[in-house]
Amino acid sequence: MTRLWGVRPRWRTDVLGDFFCPGCGGDRNYRRQHGRRWLRLFGTPLLPLGPVLGSVQCTSCSGRYGVESLEQPTSVRLTGMLRDAQYTIALAVLAAGGTTSSSARGEACAVIREAGFEDCGEAQVLAALAALSGQSAGEPFDVHGVGSALAIELHAALEPLAPHLAQPGRERLLLQGAWIALADGRYRPQEREALAAVGTCLRLSTDAVARLLEAATRTPH
Repeated sequence: MTRLWGVRPRWRTDVLGDFFCPGCGGDRNYRRQHGRRWLRLFGTPLLPLGPVLGSVQCTSCSGRYGVESLEQPTSVRLTGMLRDAQYTIALAVLAAGGTTSSSARGEACAVIREAGFEDCGEAQVLAALAALSGQSAGEPFDVHGVGSALAIELHAALEPLAPHLAQPGRERLLLQGAWIALADGRYRPQEREALAAVGTCLRLSTDAVARLLEAATRTPH
């Protein structure tokens, strides 16, 4: 009788898209579906029994996952988020310390090129600062993002990324900012404030930020 009768869902596709498949371990296409359980005889649905929770099915491995799996960014999206984070940190730290130092400008450009903006030079960096920061060189950095387009960009670029990076990855981003600040000498108070804001957005504790800023003074890169 168990072969004759059974209860299985019937699925209907709502949305198609790309996601990071937990089963495949990479970017794949998915079907987001909703369904209803049916009493079946010889596989033929006879009687609807009630809805089932929506799910996401990978078109490659056919694995079925909860819709929360769509919260994990694809590898392509994560790469873009990381690139934008490096770019925004470089601009924020450079703005906090002032743009008059050629060493700091050069270090910021190196970080930005490493992030993937290979054609970005000092002229582009200074133009971006003029468009975003709304600050004069050396002006104290607005940690809370009030009235500062650049600080708002910092929160927008880092906070969505932080949950998807392991601790070493988040620390590496902060260290890159610290090396920009140190390129022309010791930390300025404004630079420390900017780096503290970076640490907060990256979910690093105050103690971790202090440790990393000290380590940056001794760590070659």
